[in-house]
Amino acid sequence: MPRAHDTPAGPNPEVRDVHVEVLSDAWYTLRRATFQHRQADGTWIEEQREAYDRGNGVAALLRDPERGTVLLVRQYRLPAHLNDHPDGMLLEVPAGLIDDGEDAEEALRREIEEEVGHRVDDLTLVHRLYMSPGAVTEHLSLFSGTYGHRTWIGAGGGADDEDEDIDVVEVPLADTRAMVADGRICDAKTVLLLQHAWLDEVEQPPGPDR
Repeated sequence: MPRAHDTPAGPNPEVRDVHVEVLSDAWYTLRRATFQHRQADGTWIEEQREAYDRGNGVAALLRDPERGTVLLVRQYRLPAHLNDHPDGMLLEVPAGLIDDGEDAEEALRREIEEEVGHRVDDLTLVHRLYMSPGAVTEHLSLFSGTYGHRTWIGAGGGADDEDEDIDVVEVPLADTRAMVADGRICDAKTVLLLQHAWLDEVEQPPGPDR
């Protein structure tokens, strides 16, 4: 049976009497909320929404500035495969969820070591975004960083205890525009971070070799 509780509506005066039921708590948590929402004419109506809670996430675009490459991963994504992606194998930036007791940077460094086998120190927060606010509670902290032969510590490929099967893929940054344009890269967080990298390249002041 669903578990139910009331939760404060918070500082929004247009929302009141929020009542939450837990519909599923298997892999992550699916909740259904019933609440009163004030309309533009001042009347209150009852609405019902469902929200999927999988925690908050982190992701990073890692660049090798000397070689002009970026480090991506390829892995199977069932939801994408179920919704029109031909094989579910998506090219993405390294990413993962924040575990209890971790902050965003700690979680990201752990995920980078597990997925691509690099120990990265210089991480810069680019965005903190809600990626699908109509259905998922998660916000995603997006970072940029650098990698190279000095940061390499292992093969990567994912955590053994999580049954991950991840391919590490190095791509020239210059090639990623075409890969986004033709759909070879179609993951939202990856496209956002690549666009940030493209803009960063454009905004760099001319050097002596330019």
